[in-house]
Amino acid sequence: MGKYSFRGRWMNKLKLSFISRSKLSGDLIFEVVVGFFAFGIIALAFLIFRELFTGSGLSINTFGLSFLTTSTWDPVNEVFGALPFIFGTIVSSLLALVIAVPFSLGIAIYLSELAPEKLRTPLSFIIELLAASERHHRLWGVFILAPFVRDYLAPPLSTYLGFLPLFQGPMYGLSMLTGGVILAIMIIPITSSISREAILAVPTHQREGALALGATGWETIRIAVLPYARSGIFGAVILGFGRAIGETMAVTMVIGNSPLISASLFAPSYTMASVIANEFVEATSNLYISSLIEIGFLLLLVSVMINMAARILVWKLLRVEGGGRA
Repeated sequence: MGKYSFRGRWMNKLKLSFISRSKLSGDLIFEVVVGFFAFGIIALAFLIFRELFTGSGLSINTFGLSFLTTSTWDPVNEVFGALPFIFGTIVSSLLALVIAVPFSLGIAIYLSELAPEKLRTPLSFIIELLAASERHHRLWGVFILAPFVRDYLAPPLSTYLGFLPLFQGPMYGLSMLTGGVILAIMIIPITSSISREAILAVPTHQREGALALGATGWETIRIAVLPYARSGIFGAVILGFGRAIGETMAVTMVIGNSPLISASLFAPSYTMASVIANEFVEATSNLYISSLIEIGFLLLLVSVMINMAARILVWKLLRVEGGGRA
């Protein structure tokens, strides 16, 4: 029995050693595969950056920094300046945030804190469905939203706020205001969905503690819930901002596509994504193509800077919430 017992223990050790080695090799293979995927994304981003930078080399060498500061866009004489497109992109995206953030936050608070149980699931499903579908915004914006803004939204703004430069001048429907409104409609679903998830992640004892101290329902949301979820809400807003900056076809069809800088929201404008979509096929000369590629390169840089700024601000918020110093 001692001999067989010794042999059995030896066989068990051999089996355990084989199993541990197989697990180790399996973990190593899994680590290599997922590491390849991760570094593949980094390599792809580097290649996109390199290709855009190389393609815009002729424009960079020809115009230099004046490409960012001049507003002349003349394909006939091959004089190009991207300032109107940068202006249109930033202003339309900020306008979309001004409109969308209150609606998104209200939707998120209602669905997570106030809505009856029977309404939460169907309303959440509809919001997520709107976030996933975008094609219908294009023709809807041209045939329904633009006339609505021209006939019903612009007149009262011009009547009561016409003393401001933002609401002066004629309104033809296709304008910066219409572009901002359709961008707001497009980013409301994704911003409200992520904000709702951030609010739902707030621990229940936060609410219970506020209620136990005598807070009302609104005071509980304002004091105990929103401050705890502010980093997630801020991330949702930044994600919506990036979504608005990168939008192409919907805003192209309603913003007017005019390379002019105007203080009025009633005037037509242009965005970086729109000019690429409209004119890249028609570009004939090498300098024209290189200028459009440089606009794409600028759009990539703007997106990267926005994400970096968002990361820094969220990191500072998390440090403050964790008790550290900002």
